[in-house]
Parts: sequence; C-alpha cells; structure tokens
Amino acid sequence: MEGKGDKVPSNEEILEDLTKDLEKLCVDRENKKSDDDEGRDGDFKVKPEEDPWEKVGKSSEENSEATEVNPQEAEDWVDEEALKDREVSLSEEEKEKLKAEAEELKNEGNSHFKSSEYREAMRKYTQALQTCPLKFEKDRAILYANRGAAKAKYDERISAIEDCSKAIELNSTYLKAYLRRGQLYEQENKLDESLADYKKILELDPHNAEANHAVNRLPPLIDQRNEKLKQEMLGKLKDLGNMILRPFGLSTENFKMEQDPSSGGYSVKFNQNPS
Repeated sequence: MEGKGDKVPSNEEILEDLTKDLEKLCVDRENKKSDDDEGRDGDFKVKPEEDPWEKVGKSSEENSEATEVNPQEAEDWVDEEALKDREVSLSEEEKEKLKAEAEELKNEGNSHFKSSEYREAMRKYTQALQTCPLKFEKDRAILYANRGAAKAKYDERISAIEDCSKAIELNSTYLKAYLRRGQLYEQENKLDESLADYKKILELDPHNAEANHAVNRLPPLIDQRNEKLKQEMLGKLKDLGNMILRPFGLSTENFKMEQDPSSGGYSVKFNQNPS
C-alpha cells in the first residue's frame, strides 16, 4: 500500500500510462473479431440470382447488398464503341436513314409511355439508342432522357439518374434532364447533388418555379441531415472510446473537451472522478 506522501501523478502521466498499451489492445481485439468471423462461415447463405432489370432499378441501399451485373448483360446496355466503329463506314445518307428509324422507335416508346407500359417504353428507347448514329448528340440526349423518365416511373431511380447524366453529357443545356435528375437525386436522399442541379436550372431558366422553390427548401434539409450525421458519428466515436478505455476502468466521461474562446481551439482535460 502506498504511503500518504507518495507523489500524485500529473494528467500527462496518467494519459501516457493509459495509452502505452493501446495499440496492442486494438490488435488483440481485431484478431479476436477475425477469429469470431471465421467461426460463422457455416452460416453463410447465397442469395438467389436477380433479374438484371430489377438489379438496375433498385435504390442505392438495396444495390449495396446485391451482386453486380455485367453491363453487357443488362437489357439497357448500349454498345457505343460498336456504334462508333459502325459509323466510320456509313455515308451521310445512311446516317440520316438510321436517324429516321430511331425517331420511329422513339415515337413507339412514347406511345408505350403514355399507356403506362414503361418496360416496353424502355426497350424501344434502348433500340432507338442502338440505332441512332452518335453524331446526332441532341437526338440521343432526348432518347436517354426519355428512357430515364420511363425508368423513374418504374422506380428504377439509380439507372434513371445515369440516363439523365448521359443526356446532360450529350447536351449540357438540357433543362428537362437537369430537372428530372434533381428530382431523382432528392428521392435518393442525395440532397447536395439535387441542389446543384436546381442551381444549374436557374442559370438556364431563372424563372423556373420548381428550381426556385428547391433552392430555398433544400439547404435547411441538408443542414438537418449533416447535424444528424455528426451526432451519429460522435456517438460511434464515443462507443469506440469507451470500448478502448473500459479495461483501464475509465470511460470517455473522464475526458472533457474545452474550447479556448480566444483561439477557438480545443483542449482535452482529464478528470479522475467525473460527476
């Protein structure tokens, strides 16, 4: 037992003593977690295969758990490299003829869309994209935007966003594509991206009512989301800190962050007996 005259350790000495074995503790915990994971191999189950169209249309959360689909196997695949190779040998007259054929396919797709036959509309727009020569960029932009609209109706938001992005790539002033993508981004909770699209719309059309409303409505939602994410992150860091400090008989309550009012910086104070 220590005598009453023994020296009381400083905060720095206490912190050094707490952290000297921290790396070893973390490594030991990680190794234990790996051993536990290996012991559960027998519980692994293989998910059934999904329809490529269904995979393409799922939300970002669902897609994160799904098996990747080879793009060439998807029903909406457009091989632009093959189109580029084909176009080299085409005369201007042949290109115009193919453009007319693509226009007919687009009109068929529009008819299906109006009849709420969105899957058939997607297929017709895809056929039109496989037909229309690459040189007609604005025509192809319309086809991508139309197909994106059909996918959105079928709740295939991720793929619809990709089609809208392709339309914008082909026509950087395509207002309807920005508007549709902004709506889809918001539905996917990608609020920053949505706000950026609505701001772009206002550059193209300062009087657009939906965009004007969105640029006032979205910033508070973004702030709320960011605050929620910050609190979740701090909670996870606190849980991690408590896990590391528990073997030493301490918790994050023993440490307090204090802000310097003059500099705005923070310092950490150790409290042996927190209230």
